[in-house]
Amino acid sequence: MMVRKIAKDGNLKYALSSTDECIAEIQPGESIEVECEINCNAGVITSTASKVSTDNVKLPFVNPATGPLFVSGAKPGMALSVTIEAMKLGTIGYSALWPGLGIFPDWVRQKEFGIVTRAMEVRDGFVHWSPKRRLPIRPMVGVLGVAPVHGAVLTIDNGVHGGNLDVQEITTGSQITFAVNKEGGSLYIGDNHAIQGDGECVGMGATEVAADITLSVALADKPPRLTWPRIETATHIATLGCARPLEDAMRIAFEQMVYWLADEYGFAETEAYLFLAQVAEARCTQMVNPKYTYICKVAKSLLA
Repeated sequence: MMVRKIAKDGNLKYALSSTDECIAEIQPGESIEVECEINCNAGVITSTASKVSTDNVKLPFVNPATGPLFVSGAKPGMALSVTIEAMKLGTIGYSALWPGLGIFPDWVRQKEFGIVTRAMEVRDGFVHWSPKRRLPIRPMVGVLGVAPVHGAVLTIDNGVHGGNLDVQEITTGSQITFAVNKEGGSLYIGDNHAIQGDGECVGMGATEVAADITLSVALADKPPRLTWPRIETATHIATLGCARPLEDAMRIAFEQMVYWLADEYGFAETEAYLFLAQVAEARCTQMVNPKYTYICKVAKSLLA
């Protein structure tokens, strides 16, 4: 069966917007393949000799997302779940230092180490970091979300609608659920990574790469206290929080997990809170976006 492809050309956006015209309509249960551009846009990283600079990368116009996609039947008050079915990565990726971005920013001088680019081949299941070192790929989607309630949010940022979440668990086999804010949902996807370390400690820190993403969507009634995106993998349920300072992002992620455990798994809220003190798996996934991302996970084996 042929899978319909949504092209990136002419369909890239730099904000998740409540007013963008949708580029295609998809049906719940339909598998589609979405072309996604590398985060610094086409034509900049074309070989391992490529370099990013202020001449070819213009912040904040990075992380182009393909979309929006109109999901048939999606209405406010519903939950939209996206299942990542497959990721086909491009063959050239890169990572870079950029003054003012990262966990050690020099906001005033924006000097630091200057602009440093490392472009790499991505092939045979590895990021070829150097002639002596290669890293097994762990593909993930950096930007995924729906239109916000009002206005637009740049693709470098995030919020309750999703956006630039940069969570490694948004990957093949995972289901990511968002609250729908407008008819059709307006789904966006982009900013894919071949591999990303926890914290994404530099501004363009993951191995940024173009990718074709096969996905499908499903609709359901929104759980009463679903506010922030939720993730379900083969082994875990997970909640997210995005905020500054970092402890607020952690608090949101844990709060959302308390609600999920109480509403769907039979816990009293006090028990859920105590339970997380014993079993939560939690970490910061990125500290380079305008708001940090924190994830809280619980193993499904503990909830059976």
